[in-house]
Amino acid sequence: MGAAGWIEIALYVAILTAITPLLGGYMARVFRGELGIGIVDRAIVALGGDREQDWKAYARSVLVFSAVFFGLLYLILRTQGIHPWNPKHLDSAPYDVAFNTTSSFVTNTNWQFYAGETTMSNFSQMAGLAVQNFVSAAVGLAVAIAFIRALASRSGRSLGNFYSDAVKALVYVLLPISVVVGLVLVSQGVIQSLTAGPVASQEVIKELGTNGGGFFNVNSAHPFENPTWLSNFVEMLLILAIPAALTSTYGRMVGNRRQGWAIYGAMLSLFVVAVIVVAIAENSSTPAMDAAGVAGFNMEGKEQRFGVASTALWVVVTTAASCGAVNGAMESLTGLGGAVPMAQMQTGEVIFGGVGSGLYGMLMFAILGVFISGLMVGRTPEFLGKKIEAREVKLTVFGTIGVPMLVLVSSAIAVASTYGQRSIYNSGPNGWSETLYAYTSQGNNNGSAFAGYTGFVQPADAEQFGITFANVLGGLAMLGGRFLPLLAVLAIAGSLVNKRVAPAGAGTFRTDSPTFVVVLVGIVLIVALLTFVPALLLGPIVQGLTDQLF
Repeated sequence: MGAAGWIEIALYVAILTAITPLLGGYMARVFRGELGIGIVDRAIVALGGDREQDWKAYARSVLVFSAVFFGLLYLILRTQGIHPWNPKHLDSAPYDVAFNTTSSFVTNTNWQFYAGETTMSNFSQMAGLAVQNFVSAAVGLAVAIAFIRALASRSGRSLGNFYSDAVKALVYVLLPISVVVGLVLVSQGVIQSLTAGPVASQEVIKELGTNGGGFFNVNSAHPFENPTWLSNFVEMLLILAIPAALTSTYGRMVGNRRQGWAIYGAMLSLFVVAVIVVAIAENSSTPAMDAAGVAGFNMEGKEQRFGVASTALWVVVTTAASCGAVNGAMESLTGLGGAVPMAQMQTGEVIFGGVGSGLYGMLMFAILGVFISGLMVGRTPEFLGKKIEAREVKLTVFGTIGVPMLVLVSSAIAVASTYGQRSIYNSGPNGWSETLYAYTSQGNNNGSAFAGYTGFVQPADAEQFGITFANVLGGLAMLGGRFLPLLAVLAIAGSLVNKRVAPAGAGTFRTDSPTFVVVLVGIVLIVALLTFVPALLLGPIVQGLTDQLF
């Protein structure tokens, strides 16, 4: 990778930073009610969107809304054989694959235990998966906005109305951007037809909504999904556009833009370090290459039209967000290169993270940061002038530690049980890495995967129950990883929304300063990553050391 590769990475960071306040300011106006279309506003009122909701009502609406779409998507996948737009005459998905896929798309994970072009009809792709790409992103965005309102509130109990927030997210944010950028992708050669497949329309929301589920098995490495350097660059920008912009939305809605830039600074610093590490790692040869007498950098599993720089950048972008889309083979990364995306997911997907979920996840770490800082200086911790007390701390710990525990327990069950082992293809540290990566990805609602860990075979296969085990366990991990932190966030919002704001004093720990950025980065690394150090030592780190020693 030469100078052009580093220029591409720098250009990406510069453009992302430039669009953050623009899109963030637009979303702030949308959710403050400063923008509106008559027919949309009337539809919101008809849905009950004019009724204010406390955190419990808001949470119930989220759960009911998600449950309805869960049922609809499961029904579509189980009855695929009788639907139109099925030129390949594909059968309905087995119940375990349908459960795993439905859990995946409802939770914004988009993990795929199947090959899209040989499993899903055009109808299932459009009416089922693409629709859910919009809906799950809208849910995450709505919850983030509700949490911001709680932090900005000076009195009252309302977090807004979920249905109003979800409709606004769909109509004013997700749909307009998808239409415009979808046409850009078509101009680059991304296909869009009922014969070859409605790919562009799904591709754009797959990236914009940090979903990640590909129309084709090889995802964005396929030239029909991602044909050119420009399409590749645009798709990478789509992945982080809304998660990054939400930091600006947050700063504007709480009345202090520096608060938003502080959160953005913490996210960006972790992101840049990760990109540099992966780029350097993939710019080196592997032991296999050295043994074969091949000089150069690691191009195994990478597309020639993208090269090391675009692939390394995509690897970090997709795992910094809870996206999971890939433009190269994740398992073909070097030991160190593969450890970085896994470690990013293990932060809880807060290095930008998913649409909405990344921001509220990072804000939970911010609350934890001010609590620990307050303990060190002997002051009652405050965040944006609101006292952080025992209830908020308990809920924050639950929201930040619950998913790592879910990931570790699921991984342990998979490798320790007879049925779980049937999904593991490789042995040794690589096999453990596949398993840990699978449940890290599913539990943190990312969706990317190391090749080898499988969950889909033909029903006549003798190991079918073992495969069903992986589908069911993975589906449960995705549901828990999505809704446990989401409910914790709404409960914290309900606790903070009616607290009085204390004026800042001489001893107030400012949360819009470089010092706080350092504290926040430290809290993310200590709390999130140290949880997984023993597990990482058994997998990618051992593999990386082996690469160097042998």
